[in-house]
Amino acid sequence: MSDEPELPAGLTEELVPDPILPADRGLADGVPRQLAPQSVRFGQIGGAIFTAVVSLGLLIAGLVLWLTAELPRWASLLILPAWLFVTGFLAWVAYAWPRRNYRHTFYALDADGLEIRAGVWWRDVMNIPRSRVQHIDVSQGPLERSFGLGRLIVYTAGTEHSRVELPGLDHATALRLRDHLLPRGSDDAV
Repeated sequence: MSDEPELPAGLTEELVPDPILPADRGLADGVPRQLAPQSVRFGQIGGAIFTAVVSLGLLIAGLVLWLTAELPRWASLLILPAWLFVTGFLAWVAYAWPRRNYRHTFYALDADGLEIRAGVWWRDVMNIPRSRVQHIDVSQGPLERSFGLGRLIVYTAGTEHSRVELPGLDHATALRLRDHLLPRGSDDAV
């Protein structure tokens, strides 16, 4: 199996960099686009924070186990290597996974709605027709805000996939996607 991502239909080997297209082409042209490039670094920093917290917790648990339990000598000698292995593995995943996820996540917007293609191992293709959109949120956490990123959250009618999230977008692009997907010409006031 190749390490290269499977490209959606209509996308050439040159990946469309997004987020802003020239004025003569609209955002809703059906062209598959990648997430914002800064989402890779954002994911790596989030992974590093997760790795540090888990690693510290495992270190404390290992020290408590070593100091309080009556372990055989061979088990006591395995605590530090096991901790180093788990920490190293988590650090490697925190560094490598955001790049792979970035290469395998695309979205396309057209007049009918939004299509999201995501997944490194298990590929998902979600089509969200504009007619099914209930409401849309654009949110940012503090770390996302520092990277200029936003997450588009689309709530649809139905039960399965009634809440679809697209994280890693440039904040301005997320707002443009939201504005395009909002229902037009309907008066839903009570």
